[in-house]
Amino acid sequence: MKKLIVFALLLVGCDKIDPDLKNVNFREEMRTFVGEISNYAKSKDSEFIIIPQNGVKLATLENHPDGQVATLYLDKIDAVGQEDLLFGYDQDNQKSPVIFTSHTSSYLDIVKDHGKAILVTDYCSDPSKMDDSYTYSNQKEYISFAAPYRELNVIPGYPPAPRDSNTRDILTINDASNFLYLINPENYSSKEELIFALAATNYDVIIMDAFFDNQLLLAGDLESIKYKYNGGTRLLISYMSIGEAENYRYYWKSSYKVDPPEWLSDPNPDWPGNYKVKYWMGSWKSVIYGDNNAYLDMLLEVGFDGAYLDIVDGYLYYENLMH
Repeated sequence: MKKLIVFALLLVGCDKIDPDLKNVNFREEMRTFVGEISNYAKSKDSEFIIIPQNGVKLATLENHPDGQVATLYLDKIDAVGQEDLLFGYDQDNQKSPVIFTSHTSSYLDIVKDHGKAILVTDYCSDPSKMDDSYTYSNQKEYISFAAPYRELNVIPGYPPAPRDSNTRDILTINDASNFLYLINPENYSSKEELIFALAATNYDVIIMDAFFDNQLLLAGDLESIKYKYNGGTRLLISYMSIGEAENYRYYWKSSYKVDPPEWLSDPNPDWPGNYKVKYWMGSWKSVIYGDNNAYLDMLLEVGFDGAYLDIVDGYLYYENLMH
């Protein structure tokens, strides 16, 4: 914690006096970034799936759901993820404000009408609330995952089997009826234990981290969980933050404490170890894709079916900074 505070002092206020920020269209730069990630990934694997989480307001060119649809952006993605739609916006296991649910759903419906899947993660632990999450998403033709912990570190015990469990081969994200979101393996003592637990489920899609104990999973590891326990194939999607840097990732250098790269910005006070990034800079983009040591290239190499892009709504931080 002390290191975080020291580093914060090095960075605080740097963006507020940066005149270059005044010329940045933060939303359009994020659309461009996601599009570049998609173009690159699909040039390597035409079936690779791109799912930005949150940031659904990028679906229109204006800041309201009645604005012109951002068709070029939507054509680059395969689905969107959305947190807290029905539960968790203010507090986990509590109903999200009706106005948030309604307003966000209006954007999600635009994306859905464009032929894209909608993956909703609600944070609730009461079985009745988990049921409500699944029911709402089913009515809206979304796919819901009710996560009992925001840390996303467990396979839920309720329901005892995934909703709409099936034996189908899941070849595209639109084939899926359910998904598991588990990116924090802290409850598993070894990689083998984690793989065994995931392999024993019947989820159509698993959103997971590509690393265990700072080591990239191997192609053989993915092959072990590629099939549902009932025999059908499923999709394996790797989490990848593109709007923040994480100081526990392979790309982080200890030298950043005294000599931060140009793309590094302020710490996220809610998630220690996470830092805002100037995602429009080429130097940050090169961390994400473009060579063998880039994050996306690693996912492609080991055989993930897609990438789940987090902090796509990072543009809001900079928009708020400028006002």
